[in-house]
Amino acid sequence: MSRFFLISILGILLNLLSGCKNLESNAAQEPAKTTACAGKNANFSIEFFQTNNQGKKFAKGINHVIIFNPRSPKLDFKVNVGLAHKLYAKDNQGRLRKEYIPKQFREIITDENSQLNGQKPIAAINADYIDTDNKPQGLNISRGFDYSGAFKTKRSSFGISGGKPQERKATIQAGRRSNEILNYNLVGGNGRFYRGGKFKDICADLGEFACKQATNRSLAAVTDKGYVILLVNDAKANSNIEFSSINQELLPDKFDDVLEGIARNNCLGIIQEGILFDGGMSPGLYYNNKIYVENPGAIGSVFLIYKK
Repeated sequence: MSRFFLISILGILLNLLSGCKNLESNAAQEPAKTTACAGKNANFSIEFFQTNNQGKKFAKGINHVIIFNPRSPKLDFKVNVGLAHKLYAKDNQGRLRKEYIPKQFREIITDENSQLNGQKPIAAINADYIDTDNKPQGLNISRGFDYSGAFKTKRSSFGISGGKPQERKATIQAGRRSNEILNYNLVGGNGRFYRGGKFKDICADLGEFACKQATNRSLAAVTDKGYVILLVNDAKANSNIEFSSINQELLPDKFDDVLEGIARNNCLGIIQEGILFDGGMSPGLYYNNKIYVENPGAIGSVFLIYKK
C-alpha cells in the first residue's frame, strides 16, 4: 500500500514538472507585448521621447525627439521670429513691420507672439540662422506672413502647409514651393542631408567647425508616410543622459542611423528629406511645459506646435 502510494506521488510530480516545462516553452514562443506603434495608430498626433543613437527609446538618451502627424486635427502650427513689436503688425503704409531684436529660445517661445488664438505652444524647436542685424537668414513664413532673409532662395527650409488638417503636408526644399498652400508655415535651415530618400554625409559641406566641434544638433526629417521627426542632440540638455558609444553627440555620418531607427521603431515609414537647423549656440527644444534643451545664442526663428 505504501509502495503504491509513493509511486502515485512520483507520477503526479513528473506530470507537474512536464506541465511546467510546456508552459515555459510556450511562453518563450509567445512574442513580447509591445506598446502601440505611432504610425499604425489612426488617431496619433504627437509624442515626445528620448533615444540613443540607434533610434531606440531610452530614458537617458541624448536625442530628444518629437514625432508628429501634420494631418492630425488635434494640432496646429505657427512660426515665430524675434520682433520688437506684435507679429503680423503693419506700418502706416500697410507694409509688414520687421523690427528685429535678439531673443533667446526661452523668450521667443513664451512672448506674446508665440501664442496662437490665445494658446501657448505644446512644442517648439529652434530653426533658422540669424544675421548680425538679428534677422533670420532663410525662408521664414508664419501663417502666410513673410519674414525671410537674404538666403531665402538658396537654402532649404522646413514647413507645414495650410489647408484642412487632413490635407496638410510637411515639406523640405529650397525656395518657395510652386503650390502656394505649401508656403504657409516655413522655417529656414541649412545643411540638407536627405534628398528624395537618399542620405548624404554633409560633413565636408559644413566645414570643420560645424562638423566636428559644434556638435550639438537640431534637425527635422519627413518620411514617405508624411510624418515628421524633430530632434535635438545636446550633451547640455536639461535631462539625465547616460553617455556611451551609442549615446553621444552626433557626427553627420550618423544622422541616418538615429533617424532611420526612430522611423522604423515607430512605424513612421522611410525617411525622405532631412535638414539641419542652427547648431552651435542655438539648439532648443520644448515640450509640454518643459524646456529640454536651450542655449545662450539668439534665435532666428522657431517652429511652434499647438494642441487643440
